[in-house]
Amino acid sequence: MPASDLFQEAERQLIVCNACRYCEGYCAVFPAMELRQAFTGGDITYLANLCHDCRSCYYACMYAPPHEFAVNVPQILSEVRQESYGRYSWPASLSRLVTSVPMTAAVVVAAVAVVVAVASLLAGPGRVLSAHVGPGAFYQIVPYWAMVAPGVAVCCYWVGVWIAGGTRFWRDTAATGRAPAPVGAVAGAVWEALVLRWLRGGGPGCPYPREHASYARIVWHMLVFYGFGAAVASTTIAFIEQDLLDRMPPYPLLSAPVVLGTLGGLAMIAGTCGMLVTKAQSDRAPASGPTLGMDYAFVVLLGLASLTGMLTLVLRETAAMGIVLMIHLGVVAALFVTAPYGKFIHLVYRFLALVRNQVEQREADHHGPA
Repeated sequence: MPASDLFQEAERQLIVCNACRYCEGYCAVFPAMELRQAFTGGDITYLANLCHDCRSCYYACMYAPPHEFAVNVPQILSEVRQESYGRYSWPASLSRLVTSVPMTAAVVVAAVAVVVAVASLLAGPGRVLSAHVGPGAFYQIVPYWAMVAPGVAVCCYWVGVWIAGGTRFWRDTAATGRAPAPVGAVAGAVWEALVLRWLRGGGPGCPYPREHASYARIVWHMLVFYGFGAAVASTTIAFIEQDLLDRMPPYPLLSAPVVLGTLGGLAMIAGTCGMLVTKAQSDRAPASGPTLGMDYAFVVLLGLASLTGMLTLVLRETAAMGIVLMIHLGVVAALFVTAPYGKFIHLVYRFLALVRNQVEQREADHHGPA
């Protein structure tokens, strides 16, 4: 659907919702909608990224299909979110890399092939297929500089894309006369993100995967979110150990990098598997087909990164370590390359939407709605 038609359809459905207001207590979207005087493209983009796809409104809506009004807010806002990911990323054409599992798989295969080629060129097949133990064992397969230099370059690129996209998103979704976000609003948004407040469906949980309320979705998201945080902490501590304290990996099993990495990896494996199962069981009526493809691609890629990371740990003193390490580095490279264009980007836009919602709700509490 062209962007203009997409926004027009979203505006029609939101106008119906704004007139009804039956399900305004279920999530952040409907109270936020009441503070906007019109539904411009920026307003709709903001509300779409504020939506957590809990689907409570769909099952509560008297105008949902097969009613002639055909109000399906989760579906239309999912489509707007996906459109915003491509529109705010640069170049937008690369967003097609992560719209489906097959396309993402092609990126992974290409990334693994590049890593294998580089490792074979620098280390040679004999060293790749041999067991390595002791300090610096991993770098016998892929030299340290060959791991770090491309990784830092890609990270700088996608962080730059995220900052540029986030800046445009913040500008485009601003209501007239809104002041910059105060510290309190940012802190409130951080808290909502950490506790996944808007995945509770008004209290008893999201009606996901089906109509009955469940905490399954919030549990899987928590495992992935905090597992990823533990993995980042593990990598940070490993950097300190190696580059500042001159202690080369691999580290002992009870060291901070290994313990945090293990906990994070297991949590992400469990969380991504849970997400895939519940998504496969979920009701397709309130879902968007293209968005589902992007969701599956991201979850599978994140799960593969976690799984190959754990296998690298388990097999690090065997001859299989070199192969598993190259696959892991290729998967992580694919995750980094696609980070600015797929579901990963929702961390930026959803957080900014939470901040804006905090700003506007606080202003309404003090001065009345705009």
